[in-house]
Amino acid sequence: MSYRQKNGKWSKPNALRIKNYQKYDLGRQYGATMAHDGQTLLLYMSPEKGGYNNDIYVCFLRPDSTWSEPKTLGKKINLPDYNEMTPYLAADGETLYFSSDRPGGLGDNDIWMTKRLDSTWQKWSDPVNLGSPINTPEWDAFFTLDAGGEYAYLTSSENGYGESDIVRVKLLEREKPNPVVMVDGNVYNKKTNQPLSASLIYETLPDGTEAGNGISNPADGSFKIVLPYDKNYLIRASADKFFAISENLNLDSLVKAGFKEIHKDLYLVPIEIGQIVRLNNVFFDFDKWDLRSESFVELDRVVKLLKENPTLEIEMSAHTDSYGTDEYNFKLSDNRARSCMEYILSKGIESSRITSHGYGESMPVAPNSNPDGSDNPDGRQLNRRVEFKILKD
Repeated sequence: MSYRQKNGKWSKPNALRIKNYQKYDLGRQYGATMAHDGQTLLLYMSPEKGGYNNDIYVCFLRPDSTWSEPKTLGKKINLPDYNEMTPYLAADGETLYFSSDRPGGLGDNDIWMTKRLDSTWQKWSDPVNLGSPINTPEWDAFFTLDAGGEYAYLTSSENGYGESDIVRVKLLEREKPNPVVMVDGNVYNKKTNQPLSASLIYETLPDGTEAGNGISNPADGSFKIVLPYDKNYLIRASADKFFAISENLNLDSLVKAGFKEIHKDLYLVPIEIGQIVRLNNVFFDFDKWDLRSESFVELDRVVKLLKENPTLEIEMSAHTDSYGTDEYNFKLSDNRARSCMEYILSKGIESSRITSHGYGESMPVAPNSNPDGSDNPDGRQLNRRVEFKILKD
């Protein structure tokens, strides 16, 4: 595996450390593809010494950056005495395309499609041959898709300029994976607005389960990630000497109308005295100050920051929009800030290192109303926020 560096060049490739890999790779061919989540690796290799017929396996990234022992995809995918190879998992994390010379094809190896039915990676729908014009009587393999699932790219040996050529084919609806959302943006230093290379992790809410990872481009801080619909996500960017900033994406509220693109920039705050960090994923019910469970993931990162920096002291603050009286907004914000502080103290942080304060509507970051006097809902949403300020480092 290789990563792009700040100078635009690529790092020296490092071998993937896969548990007991040599036990499985005994044949003449092998290969692997990474799924979009960065945590799932699909491999094809032959379990027979010197064999040409491959089976397809899956490995998962472990906390120590090694990969789990290869696990077969089961008897429905891997047929005895046939060659299953070049797997490609679509961005929805469910639709698998692979090449096989199994019965029912048009000739040599063809492209087949199947759906993963559960988390065991053993249960699959019956593989379907994609037919002509994707498949030909000749050898067809190495199937991939664009992000929108509109076009397929593969290699075919029919009517080519050499042994095999790369071709592009527009997919029919029945051949497409489930629609996804592509999120692109840039990571910046909030203090200087300069681009940053940062590690990106996206988690499902409210459980905080990691769903994938990536790295922003060192040259301009750009990133692209692809997410399935029907879930809410937290996207977190982190870099050394910066507090990891997260943004939430509510994709379960979007209608599955097809491929969609969303732009989202991320700003990392340097850990310095006076810097203010907005916590985008702290939630309360309307007119309440009890923390909702979705908030714990975000506040736990503040706890982690304080434990890793034992001299750090912060002020936790909460803010409202201009609805309600000054007295009401001050009380609501003060209680919300206190709730956040009490949660952090409950995790073992000394009380001398954190204070809380509610500012009501006195410190807006955006207009609550438009110039014509009409309501500005986007501005009000920005003003309803929880933050912390670094007082001592």
